[in-house]
Amino acid sequence: MSISVLAVDDSRTMRDMINLALSSEGFEVHLAEDGEHGLEVLDDLAPDAIITDINMPRLDGFGFIDAVRLRDETKTIPILVLTTESSPDLKARARLSGATGWIVKPFAQDKLVRALRMVVG
Repeated sequence: MSISVLAVDDSRTMRDMINLALSSEGFEVHLAEDGEHGLEVLDDLAPDAIITDINMPRLDGFGFIDAVRLRDETKTIPILVLTTESSPDLKARARLSGATGWIVKPFAQDKLVRALRMVVG
């Protein structure tokens, strides 16, 4: 059984890198360009895990996490934040919003895969 992941990032290059890294490991990858688009994708998808950036137009990662946690059907999905940010304040804010983990870009494929497998169980 493959693990379904929604990756939300405004950078096409980063979406492509995540898609390549996870697809090659057997993950089913769905992509969204920002938080608003991510919520639209979630209307028709129940992924096993979500990866989101923080700094995005229209709806940033914090707003996206908050919105995901408010929906009954998505409130328990593990969310990994994948961002260039590394400040303890932002990490704490993400945890308070409901993020499961935090990975700093650039990411190592094996670490991302391992983190996803760990949070999905």
